Amino acid sequence: MRIGAHVDQIDPLESAAARKAEVAQFFLGDPQGWKKPVVHESIAALRDADVEVYVHAPYVINVATSNNRIRIPSRKLLAQHLEAAASIGAKALIVHGGHVLKDDEPQVGYDNWRKVFERLECPIPIYIENTAGGGNAMARKFERIARLWEALDGLADLDRQVGFCLDTCHAHAAGEELIDAVDRIKAITGRIDLVHCNDSRDAFGSGADRHANLRGGTIDPELILTVVRSAGAPVVVETPGDGQAADIAWLRDNL
Repeated sequence: MRIGAHVDQIDPLESAAARKAEVAQFFLGDPQGWKKPVVHESIAALRDADVEVYVHAPYVINVATSNNRIRIPSRKLLAQHLEAAASIGAKALIVHGGHVLKDDEPQVGYDNWRKVFERLECPIPIYIENTAGGGNAMARKFERIARLWEALDGLADLDRQVGFCLDTCHAHAAGEELIDAVDRIKAITGRIDLVHCNDSRDAFGSGADRHANLRGGTIDPELILTVVRSAGAPVVVETPGDGQAADIAWLRDNL
């Protein structure tokens, strides 16, 4: 099991080495902006390093919405990040599930997600990540994730194009019990490809996406270990940076 962290995009290899991380996840630009991805020269060194690479798409991407002013630019930005991530040898691009407008039926969002994979070339997989809050979210509650996967069923190349990223903080904040979260997600998607291993600053069911260092938040550490063991997937801590090295060491010591 490879364990790593979300690191700085300017020199991810150095950041990964400082944390003794075997996995490096990072952005390729402003996570809150619409500009094209930027591949810094230092990122090229990752191709020759023994570090598994993942790219996280900007948070602004929302391919589910019926708002054309958001959905159409989102698809364009998603395609740009897929191409850039593939160019640096990333294993996958992680994307949040997005949400629909207040008065929209959720099915609108599921159908829009299907159109992404029908129309977009995917040189590497897209891992859809569960999210913490929002009543109109596509991937907050596990029942919604099940409906999303039903909408994607039958795609010609589903297994190659689509994966799933389970975030422990997001599941906890969404009010989903972690004790059996892996079994329930695998029953829906058939897979967990990556674990975002984060503690939560806020209470169960709060809907708040605020990460804490492991053993520093409100999630029982044994539950976090249970998820990681059961998932059997690569692990990325997205915890506050000063404590990431300790988080990685604690996981290695206890798994």
